[in-house]
Amino acid sequence: MEQIEINRHSFDALITFFLGFFTINKQERKELESIFVEKKIKRRKYILQPNEICKNFTFVISGCFKMLTTDEAGKEHILDFAAENNWICDMASFYSKTPSKVFIQAIEPSVIMQISWHDLIQLYIKYMKFNSTFRIIAERKSIELQNRILQNISLSSEQRYLNFSSTYPHLINRLPNTQIAAYLGITSEFLSKIRKELLYKG
Repeated sequence: MEQIEINRHSFDALITFFLGFFTINKQERKELESIFVEKKIKRRKYILQPNEICKNFTFVISGCFKMLTTDEAGKEHILDFAAENNWICDMASFYSKTPSKVFIQAIEPSVIMQISWHDLIQLYIKYMKFNSTFRIIAERKSIELQNRILQNISLSSEQRYLNFSSTYPHLINRLPNTQIAAYLGITSEFLSKIRKELLYKG
C-alpha cells in the first residue's frame, strides 16, 4: 500500500462526489485536502483483513474492490463491490472500533482516497453537511444489504443475476465470472449456464 502526494485529478473526483450533495467553498476544499490521504493499491492487496479494526473510510478513484468473507472450506462470499466514485468500508468495525470480520481487497490496481475515523468525526462536528452526507452513504449501504438478503431468500439465481446486471452494469463485463458468482452465491459454471440461457432467450 503506497501513500502518495494527492493528485489534482483524484482530489477533483472526490470534490465532484460531494458537489452532488452540496456546495464547497475554498476553506472546505483546503481542509478536505489536508485530511484525505491518497494511496495506490496493487491488485489482490488488502486494505482490511479480519481481526483488524477498520480505521479508514475509502473512496475509490480508479480500480475496483470487493468486500468478502470466507467459510471454513475457504470459499469466498462477496458482500459488496466498489468501483470508481464509490465508497467502501466495514462500517460496523469503523464506527464501533471492534475487530473486522471481513476482507476488503483490490480486484484491480487501484487508487483510493481515505479519511480516518478521527478526521471524519472532526469533520462531522465542524460541518453538519458532511455528517448528513456520510449518513446517506451508510443508509444506502444498509438498504443494499437488506435488498440482497431478501433477494437471496426469495429470488431465483437467474433473477439475482439480472438484478446484479441492472445494479452494476459497469461491472458485468469487467469482473471475472468467479467474482460475480461469489457475489450471487452460485458456482461460476452455473453462472455461465445462466448467461447462455439468457442469450438463447434473446
